[in-house]
Amino acid sequence: MNHANVIIAASVAAVFSIAHAEPASLLPVSNPFAKPSTLPFGYPAFDKIKNEDYAPAFEEGMRQQAAEVDAIANNKKPATFDNTIVAMEKSGQLLNRVSTVFYSLSGANTNDTFKALERDLSPKLAAHNDAIRLNGKLYARIKSLYDKRDKLHLDAESKYLLERYHTDFVRAGAQLSDADKQKLKAMNGELAKLQTTFAQNVLEEANASALVVDTREELAGMSDKAIDAAAAAAKAKGQDGKFLIPVVNTTGQANLAVLTNRAVREKLMALSLARGSHGGKFDNTQVVLSLVKLRAEKAALMGYPNFAAYALADQTAHDTDAVNKILAELTRPAVANAKKEGAEIQAVIDKEKGGFQLAAQDWAFYSDKVKAERFNFDANELRPYFELNNVLTNGVFFAANKVYGLSFKERKDLPVYNPDVRVFDVFDADGKQLAIFIADFYARSNKRGGAWMNAYVSQSSLMGTRPVVANHLNIPKPSDGEPTLLTYDELRTMFHEFGHALHGMFSNVKYPRFSGTRVPRDYVEFPSQVNEMWSVWPEVLANYAKHYQTGAPMPKELLDKVIASKKFNEGFRTTEYLAASILDQKWHQLGVSQIPADVLGFEAAALKEAGIDYAPVPPRYRTTYFSHTFAGGYSAGYYGYVWAEKLDADAVEWFVENGGMLRKNGDYFRKMLLSKGGTLDAMQMYRNFRGRDAKIEPLLERRGLTEK
Repeated sequence: MNHANVIIAASVAAVFSIAHAEPASLLPVSNPFAKPSTLPFGYPAFDKIKNEDYAPAFEEGMRQQAAEVDAIANNKKPATFDNTIVAMEKSGQLLNRVSTVFYSLSGANTNDTFKALERDLSPKLAAHNDAIRLNGKLYARIKSLYDKRDKLHLDAESKYLLERYHTDFVRAGAQLSDADKQKLKAMNGELAKLQTTFAQNVLEEANASALVVDTREELAGMSDKAIDAAAAAAKAKGQDGKFLIPVVNTTGQANLAVLTNRAVREKLMALSLARGSHGGKFDNTQVVLSLVKLRAEKAALMGYPNFAAYALADQTAHDTDAVNKILAELTRPAVANAKKEGAEIQAVIDKEKGGFQLAAQDWAFYSDKVKAERFNFDANELRPYFELNNVLTNGVFFAANKVYGLSFKERKDLPVYNPDVRVFDVFDADGKQLAIFIADFYARSNKRGGAWMNAYVSQSSLMGTRPVVANHLNIPKPSDGEPTLLTYDELRTMFHEFGHALHGMFSNVKYPRFSGTRVPRDYVEFPSQVNEMWSVWPEVLANYAKHYQTGAPMPKELLDKVIASKKFNEGFRTTEYLAASILDQKWHQLGVSQIPADVLGFEAAALKEAGIDYAPVPPRYRTTYFSHTFAGGYSAGYYGYVWAEKLDADAVEWFVENGGMLRKNGDYFRKMLLSKGGTLDAMQMYRNFRGRDAKIEPLLERRGLTEK
């Protein structure tokens, strides 16, 4: 599972978006956010933006939007769709500009100034958001329109926008009493601070938890170049003569697959598992408890039994029963498969007279041996055929050309925030420029973990804006002059994230509220997961899977092994994901009076109760470094990946049934889904595309969860 995060700016400007005639500004014209960027498509002027530009731009942006909203709420004329809803859509352009860049770079290229400002801003932006959503006069205007929506003769997108505004305001507390609104404002401010603290602790703890060893021999199994890189990393941290292996955000660590020294593997896994829960400056246990308690209190104030019930009411799943049902249905066969895989691994350990029982640190190392034995296949054989630039241009871009008619041209004239960042113009099938695509693939110590997409500029016909979208990965950067050879997971992640990018680029909507990936959280992963199919589609694979030195195509027998081994280790993959999803739900289905005192004790009990406490396969994220759910974004929503995968697997079946990689299929998928953004109910959108609801059987088959 590629756990991509689609960034939605952390301010209200992510919803009440961009450009119309700007109000008088108190911001100096020298501030690069004072006016829209004059670069193509409104591309950010990264070279002109300094750390000190953000705070005054945020302050003025909030002031301007507050004035705009006040004028809308106090308009003496009766409410109309244009003077209320459209006016709201056009408000906050300055705030949107600065927040989009700031929150994108706080994930991709942070620094101490960013971190301090983020801590300062989070409660202020929460208060700004509340001042809008809890404005009684503004809500009265929206409700008056909502109550007569069927008589306003609105087009379908406009009517749905009105309905969404009403829902957004109600869910934000617009119908609460004045006293309860004050309680909610205090909660939201504190929640914003806690989520920021959690996220920053995770990044700092990852940097502090790096594995350091004294000798090259301890890193046996890693390539000489990788060990040299570990020596350089240690030297850069002032530990000359030692070797440093950074810890990535997931529980599993890539080097566990190659390290031959079991004691070193055990130490690396222990460092990973302990993050945020062993005391010290970056411990997250109390942050988690405070977050869970506040979220439960907020849900109760809003009339829900727990936070998950509140969060899910506005998702396609709708309620906790539906989520619990799909997670439970998948858990039993997933764990059974994982235990079957574990038995195969134990047999290899015993055959080698290892003298130990399989543990979490052993899984990746020995599962590769099982794969080698069963398929006569070593995953490292693939990497010489997966050179990054070749995968991007002859794989990801090639597939987009075949399916959608897109073409790409790299440009060097636009500024970037890091020298490794690349920029491409994207052209539609008719030759007209569609978008600008930013590619930021390499890991950095000041970049958060994982992979994600964000839009610097979102498409909107109302605003006349076209997309500038970015993909971010965390691929280790090789030494100078060395090629970047991808793992299979990194390869799949590139295709996955580009699926999000396509969702943003193909957006063809009127209102910013619906642009691109602004869809329900449990639906947003669906289009990106569909795009993963092209990574192993024979025509695409044959086009990019070529040896980085010789250009020789990947041998057919190796291609066949890749396809044959696709379901290998699905028990592990599904179990680690489900364990994290279940933890997310268990924490957020607690009522106010049920908050535990012991984070790790609750975690262990929750996994045991769900029947997913299989020690060799720990959760993909443990509670204390589970940023998806405790830093916001996927709170009570991590199930969304498998929920969306049900749609994805069913849609892939549709492509296969209709001839696969054909332009007519891509054009239809684009027209019915990718271009629609959030302009109608997500499940209705899927039914319009497929002619029926999605079936679960393709998902079960894909993950090897069907009964044999």
